[in-house]
Amino acid sequence: MRKGEPISSIMTKNVITLNSKDELETAEHLFKKNKIRHIPVVKGKSIIGMLSYTDLLRISFADAVDDDDETIDTTVYNMFTIEQVMAKNLVSVPSSATVKEVAEILAKKEFHALPVVDDNKLVGIVTTTDLIKYLIEQI
Repeated sequence: MRKGEPISSIMTKNVITLNSKDELETAEHLFKKNKIRHIPVVKGKSIIGMLSYTDLLRISFADAVDDDDETIDTTVYNMFTIEQVMAKNLVSVPSSATVKEVAEILAKKEFHALPVVDDNKLVGIVTTTDLIKYLIEQI
């Protein structure tokens, strides 16, 4: 394994984001269309929260089994805003953080994605899936 590998080498750089004014229906569409589980919520270039697909499942009757289903029951979504549902107290890492440092954070916490932030600007996202792919490449 490469010691001190920066997280910037494995993070997703072209991050799909939401803003707090977007609808939860939009978020679900993005989750399903892009087959992702976490979307940073931004204001300008600054991250203000993180929305996970699990957050949506907690408030809705979304069919977790059929991810290809394009029909969305928006009744429950209309009762909440993204800001009410998203995680706000985020842990973030700089792009210079090492893969090991990020793995240690994710191993200790109850979340599966970290925003990568440099100079208060979102520059990427790293997930447990990114780490697993990296480890597979090493063996």
